[in-house]
Amino acid sequence: MQPAVELREVTKAYADPRGAGTVRAMDAVSLRIDEGGFFALLGPSGCGKTTTLRSIAGFEQPDSGAVLIRGRPVQGIPPFHRPVNTVFQDYALFPHMSVLQNVMFGLKMAKVPAREARRRAEEALELVHLPHVGARRPSQLSGGQRQRVALARALVNRPAVLLLDEPLGALDLKLRKAMQFELKRMQQQVGITFVFVTHDQEEAMAMADHIAVMDRGRVLQVGTPAEIYEHPVNRFVADFIGETNFLEGTLEASGPVGHFRLADGRTLPVVLGAAAPTSGPATLAVRPERIRLTRATHGTGAGGVRLAARVTEVHYLGTDTRYHLVSGSATLSVRQPNTGGQLGAEGRFAPGDEVVAWWQPDGAAVLRPE
Repeated sequence: MQPAVELREVTKAYADPRGAGTVRAMDAVSLRIDEGGFFALLGPSGCGKTTTLRSIAGFEQPDSGAVLIRGRPVQGIPPFHRPVNTVFQDYALFPHMSVLQNVMFGLKMAKVPAREARRRAEEALELVHLPHVGARRPSQLSGGQRQRVALARALVNRPAVLLLDEPLGALDLKLRKAMQFELKRMQQQVGITFVFVTHDQEEAMAMADHIAVMDRGRVLQVGTPAEIYEHPVNRFVADFIGETNFLEGTLEASGPVGHFRLADGRTLPVVLGAAAPTSGPATLAVRPERIRLTRATHGTGAGGVRLAARVTEVHYLGTDTRYHLVSGSATLSVRQPNTGGQLGAEGRFAPGDEVVAWWQPDGAAVLRPE
């Protein structure tokens, strides 16, 4: 199936503001974005995700490589002649126009007849649940309403691809979370390909079908939220997506199951994924929610990885409790859910308690050293 957007070895460099040559904002970036999907470009500030979005939009021209939209190369084609629309963080609504006039603006520029333009603009406002604000000015709307109007204005032209450059960044936390689900609902309803730029991993995981994690102009991993969270290809991805404990040591591999030796000589059983080295220095990554705690005098069941540890800190967070542990030279963060108003059979642990931290061997990822 032909992708909605394809980037082939796209490179874009800028002069270093410190005068030290050039900086590659995009370093041979290759991506395939499926038709009708919700795709997120995720990474820290300066990783190249916005430059990638702007290259698709036509606001930036790559130094090399190719950008294709529905199989058509678009190098040299200006933004207003590409089948895309862009929603920016500041929304860029015209303050002197009514909401309805803002939404109709692109249709007017495309010389759509006035009656048809009005009908389509009213339908777009219905889509974003704002049919009653057409006569208002943008200054009379809340931040969330302005964001929805910007979406309506972008969607009314029925672009092949909608590009969103951190459009939720100016909203407060509660509204931002609500709009994540609204954006996903809208994308599924209209069936248009969405390409979304964000530095917020939770936001990307909540909305996107596929995520590209970027760093220093390179795409490190592309996959579904579950694939990236469960099977990160390197330490950067594991650290950027969620919270992770890292244990340094040496891998002693033997087929799909190996042994991971910590610096103090303790050996842990591990299940080896595709990103794992065959042997030698390695990093073990285990998520805090995968670890369970028992009293040092209790068993954990067969097959579990066991580490004797001491609790150093306890933080009650409502939905769960976070524990910080020391085990030899290693430190661990553990999150235990507070389910059903109960703290579990073990009860709540306190600083100074001797415990056993345990997880299943396939609950940790073995990564190559960086």
